[in-house]
Amino acid sequence: MMPVDMGNELRRTVEVVAAIMLDDAGRVLAVKCPPHKHNGGWEFPGGKMEPGETAAEALVREINEELGVEIEVGELLYTVEWDYPAFHLRMHCLVSRIIRGELQLHEHTEARWLGADMLESVDWLPADVAVLPHVAGLLNGRCAQMP
Repeated sequence: MMPVDMGNELRRTVEVVAAIMLDDAGRVLAVKCPPHKHNGGWEFPGGKMEPGETAAEALVREINEELGVEIEVGELLYTVEWDYPAFHLRMHCLVSRIIRGELQLHEHTEARWLGADMLESVDWLPADVAVLPHVAGLLNGRCAQMP
């Protein structure tokens, strides 16, 4: 975590990865946090990068821990830079898909597969909202998908 100059104040930067996980029906996975974490908001699954990990390696590890599935990681869709009160978030959003296993919610209370027309149907966390136009473009075929 490196400090970011926020005017006269230095804040730590937390670097995370998020899965823009697609299914064969052209939908993306959203997961709901428990009430004690982020007030139960919705997010793209993922988590913190460990020292020495690439974004793809971190995403594979985090998704296995959180959802109990193996994924294939594709291209970087978007990197969000977002300021929360206590820290600066840098979130690398990578396109991915499940290649083995069934979803198991180890850290979340609910999961939904959302089409482009349903993206606004859940209460997203602020940094995840910033990704939605890029996800909509992906789901509507305006961006490259998995190799």
